[in-house]
Order: sequence, then structure tokens, then C-alpha cells
Amino acid sequence: MSKPTLPLQPKTPNRHVDLMSSLNYHPSPSRAIYSDRFIPSRSGSNFALFDLSPTTNSSSEESNNAYTTLLKTALFGPDSVVGPPGTPDKAVGLNGKNLHLSPPTRNIFRYKTETRQSLQSLSPFGFDDQLPGVSHSPVKTPRKVPRSPYKVLDAPALQDDFYLNLVDWSSHNVLSVGLGNCVYLWHASSSKVVKLCDLGIDDSVCSVGWAQRGTHLAVGTSNGKLQIWDASCCKRVRTMDGHRLRVGALAWSSSLLSSGSRDKSILQRDVRAQEDFVSKLSGHKSEVCGLKWSYDNRELASGGNDNRLFVWTQHSTQPVLKYCAHTAAVKAIAWSPHLHGLLASGGGTADRCIRFWNTTTNSQLSCMDTGSQVCNLVWSKNVNELVSTHGYSQNQIIVWRYPTMSKLATLTGHTYRVLYLAISPDGQTIVTGAGDETLRFWNVFPSPKSQNTESEIGASSLGRTQIR
Repeated sequence: MSKPTLPLQPKTPNRHVDLMSSLNYHPSPSRAIYSDRFIPSRSGSNFALFDLSPTTNSSSEESNNAYTTLLKTALFGPDSVVGPPGTPDKAVGLNGKNLHLSPPTRNIFRYKTETRQSLQSLSPFGFDDQLPGVSHSPVKTPRKVPRSPYKVLDAPALQDDFYLNLVDWSSHNVLSVGLGNCVYLWHASSSKVVKLCDLGIDDSVCSVGWAQRGTHLAVGTSNGKLQIWDASCCKRVRTMDGHRLRVGALAWSSSLLSSGSRDKSILQRDVRAQEDFVSKLSGHKSEVCGLKWSYDNRELASGGNDNRLFVWTQHSTQPVLKYCAHTAAVKAIAWSPHLHGLLASGGGTADRCIRFWNTTTNSQLSCMDTGSQVCNLVWSKNVNELVSTHGYSQNQIIVWRYPTMSKLATLTGHTYRVLYLAISPDGQTIVTGAGDETLRFWNVFPSPKSQNTESEIGASSLGRTQIR
């Protein structure tokens, strides 16, 4: 009985031989047998016939040796190559024969004490500075933003009012804060606190703003007054009228001071002139809560509770540009120090967007929905980045990279809306204030000299103190 044949089994290899023997086929012993693949052999080639010399493998061997040396050096270090490349060391054994020594294995079972390695050390060519002909660009490590503030100040009576501007940082490194009916000065270099003024029980501070240079501080009050103080001697220099309601927004442009009020108007004041104001800007239909002059002092941006963003010139009394895309109050305004005519604005709770405008071409560039109320914006003068502070519902601080608007960091800690924001004169530190009655200092931007290293300002001054 024959065995059953399994499917897909290989055929019998002797069938071809049996077929040849059945046909009485006998190959000639002098005849060469060729396979179905043609592999040329150069051993019998006559190169002299064509005036050619046979090629040698010296160049390929040299390249292989160089590659082997490079690979050994990269993997095992520069000391791993002993002797000529590709030639192992030889030693004489007990029986008189040569022994081949393997390369030194000094890295095997070696305990590494390094716990942090740079990206460059992970490269297989980590020793390229000792190898001729090998070069690469240095790896740029991402900048780290500390997630916690380096200093916290208690600020009793810091109001939780979206439309006020109660914190500003001077070019002389002095922080001014409006607390209730008083203004306090905090000297960042010495942490000294000075009480500048007390408006009395019938008035309160609604805005503070430092002059761009010097020691003069403008203080807007709930009675519609505007006071100018010399902080160097804690003396009031001047009181200006003109507004009927509280003054919640201030902006300096050299000797020109702009004030925005709940009475919907903006007054332009020249502190050198005798008049309280030199012109009145009309256009907003509700309280003016945001004011910022451009860095070249040519354009003034204003935001109001009417959801409007206007742009004015030094001599205009009507807005030259009107932007109506926001659907909530516009308090957050920031001009870019890097690109002329680039303006950023942020909307309130019903809007939650940061919008970018080109005032040169009168066009909107982009829009970013942040997911929460935008309270403040400030641009870094050292790098092309900006910071936004937020209210409902996350109370966070976000560091953005422009123009991609990718988030570099999200900082949390405040338990109320982050309504107040100011930046230090060196452009590295920001201070934020909230209705939780705290001021928090954060290192968010690099220094202009070393933009890839972390700032160490304030690292030794951790702790919480009181501003008054």
C-alpha cells in the first residue's frame, strides 16, 4: 500500500538525475559545466590587451580602515584605538605562537556617575572634537521655564476688578502697587517697602503708571482725578482734572500722558503744559480699560468695555483704525518690540481670544482661542515671545512663542483671576497680581545676552513676605 502524498511538499531532487540517466546522457569530462547565473571571473582577463592595469583594493581598504577607526573611537572612546588602524596588536603566547589581543574593554562594567547627559553626549560621534574631518552643529536644548514663582508678596486689599490697572514696574526697578486708597512702592533691589500716598477714605486708587524714564508716577483715582508723584522724594507734583468718573487706564509717551476713564473718553495730557489736557479722544461707547503706546510713540491703542480696539495717532481725535472682532471687553493690549505695527489684543470672558493685528496694512493676522478670559498681555523685549494672564475659569499664566503660538509654559498658583501684570526692566521677570491678594514673581524670559540659559534671578530669595 503506497503512502499518501502530502500537498505542497518539495519535489524529489533526484528526479532530474534519473531523467538524464534514462536518456543515456553522459557529460563530457573535459567540458565545463555552467550554472544559470553568470559570474564573471577576472583572473583570466588580459588587461594588457587594452593597456589597462588591474585595479587594487588599496583605496577601499583605506576607507574601510578609516571607517573602522572612526567607529571604534565613537563607540569606545579615543583610547580604544591602539596601534595602526585595522592592525591588531600581537603578543607571543606560551607555545611561541602569536596571540591577537582584543581591544581594551575599559567601558565594560564601568559605573557611570553622570546622571544627566546632554543630547550631544548621546550622539555616536560624541568624541568628534578629537577626530579630524568630523564636525556638527551644537544641539540647542529647549529653554526651561520655572513652574513656580520665586517670590510671593502679600498684597492686602488688592481689588478683584477687571477694569483696573493697579501694578506697574519702573525703569528704576521699583514696583508700584495700588492697595485700596494707598499706593506702595516695593524696591526690587532691596525689598524695601515705602508708602507713597494715601488718598483718604473718600477716594481709592484705580490705576498706576510709571513714566518711561525718571521717577514720576501717575495715579488715577476713583473720583476722576489724576495725580503725578515724584517717587524719589514721595512728593505730589501735580493734580489734573478732566474726567467725570474713575480713571482706570494710563499710558505714557515721553512727556505725554494718556488717561482712560469710565466716562468713555481718553484725555491726552502734556505734563509740561499748564492745561490739564491738550486733547480729548472720543470713540468708545463704554469704559476705557486698556491703553498702550507703541514703542516708537507714534500710535496709541485703546480697548474698551464696548468690545472695541481702536488705534490713534499723536494728533488724531478720532480713531484711525477700528477693530471690532472681539466679543468681550478688551483690556489686554501689547505692542511688539520686534516688529513695527504688530499689535496683540485679548478679549474677556465671552471672547477668550488673543488676536494679532498689522496696523501698517490694517489687517488681522491670526487668532488664538485661549479657553479663558484674557486679562493682560506683555511682550518680551529679549525674545519673540509673549505672556498672557487669564481669569475665568483657569486663572493661569501662559508663555507663548510667536508667531507659532506654541505654549512654552503654563504657570498656575493664583486662586483668583490674574488681573495685573508687569515686567521687570531687564525683561526677564514678570509680576502677577490677583484678587487672592498676592503678588507672584516669575522668571519666564531669558536675558538678552544668553537666551538659551535659565535665569537665576531671585533663586536665592524664595519665600513669602508682605508688601505693607
